Amino acid sequence: MKIVKTKIKDLVIIKTNIYKDSRGFFKEVEKHKILKKRFIFDCFSFSKKNTLRGLHLQKKKSQAKIITVVHGTILDVVVDLRKNSKTYGKYFSIKISHDSNYSIYIPPGFAHGFLCLSKSCAVYYKCTNYRDKNSEQTIKWNDKDLKIKWPIKNPILSRKDKMGIEFKEFK
Repeated sequence: MKIVKTKIKDLVIIKTNIYKDSRGFFKEVEKHKILKKRFIFDCFSFSKKNTLRGLHLQKKKSQAKIITVVHGTILDVVVDLRKNSKTYGKYFSIKISHDSNYSIYIPPGFAHGFLCLSKSCAVYYKCTNYRDKNSEQTIKWNDKDLKIKWPIKNPILSRKDKMGIEFKEFK
């Protein structure tokens, strides 16, 4: 297991070993001795093609996350919302699939979302904090100021995601 830095401070790719044979593969997701974070809450989502989830964040009880794709392929997107960061308001995106040899570690203070690119996809999240419904917020996936390059014009969205606020409202 190896950590690969990105252009955004503290946002890293976790490069893992995949052990393949005729039966399939085995992949390690996280080792405490590498990240030294305590993950207390795990979640799992399943989506059909063209479903976009996000951009989600917790205002008060921010979560660090590890995102791993269990099935299919996603475009994973994170936005730096840490007020004192040099990359505040900047985004990072990466395609991740179930046979990728990596996951992504997202530190607290980021909005997160993803688009299902395959027929279906299953995503596993490890979080450092519990979900707090009263602290949840959504930023519009297609916000004009963020200029995220999504490969879709009309994704499938939840009602909550359709009601997302603009980035300038978040500021």
